[in-house]
Amino acid sequence: MTYYVVAAFAVVFLLTGFRIAQEYQRAVVFRLGRYSSLKGPGLYWIIPLIDWQKLVDIRTSTVAVEQQETITKDSVTIKVNAVLWYKIVDPKKAIISVGSYGDAVYQVALTSLRNIIGQHALDEVLRDRDKINASLAKIVDDVTAAWGIHVEIVEMKDVEIPPTMQRAMAREAEATREKRARLIKADAEQEASIKLAEASRVIAQNPLALELRRMQMVQEVGAENNTTTIVLMPSDIIHLANSVSGYLDAMKK
Repeated sequence: MTYYVVAAFAVVFLLTGFRIAQEYQRAVVFRLGRYSSLKGPGLYWIIPLIDWQKLVDIRTSTVAVEQQETITKDSVTIKVNAVLWYKIVDPKKAIISVGSYGDAVYQVALTSLRNIIGQHALDEVLRDRDKINASLAKIVDDVTAAWGIHVEIVEMKDVEIPPTMQRAMAREAEATREKRARLIKADAEQEASIKLAEASRVIAQNPLALELRRMQMVQEVGAENNTTTIVLMPSDIIHLANSVSGYLDAMKK
């Protein structure tokens, strides 16, 4: 009877030591309080009552950094939030080197976000967001590397600007668009004046070209639904009429 009890106890002892880790999990095993080995994935066995384990998820995790109110380099108060993606590349360090790696990564991202915003002006935060995201990811990754954690991406989601600054930026954008429009109009007028000067030289060399242009204008006016028709007299006739009128005036005197 004693033999069966011992055998049953041994079987139970052996069975209670089996563990299963999923494909995305790793088990950090400690023996009598000291690090022993890294197990998984799949089926493995640990010594009951002697070994204990801590399962670690090695998939990429997402952390949303809550909205922070911070001051930019040019003394503008803004509110900004971010999202970061990280994964554990060394489960042993993630368990032994830091108490709670999730909270630690969050706090590092939080403080780094505030610091990097303070190093850039508002225009840079709005314009160079990709560059700032890359710098922020590197800063956080450099800190978390000692914990066996790799930060893959950090993205600023929303940048909230004070209403007064939004109005000022809108006025600045409107002034910039007006300036651009005036420059374009000035360039067009300059180009048109050059074309007109070239046309005047051509007409001066070919007087008949002016008469053809006048006939074209008459045709264009007649094509519209107008009640008034403008007839342009050839310049030669006008010059002749002026000469005759001057001759008659001289005869009267």
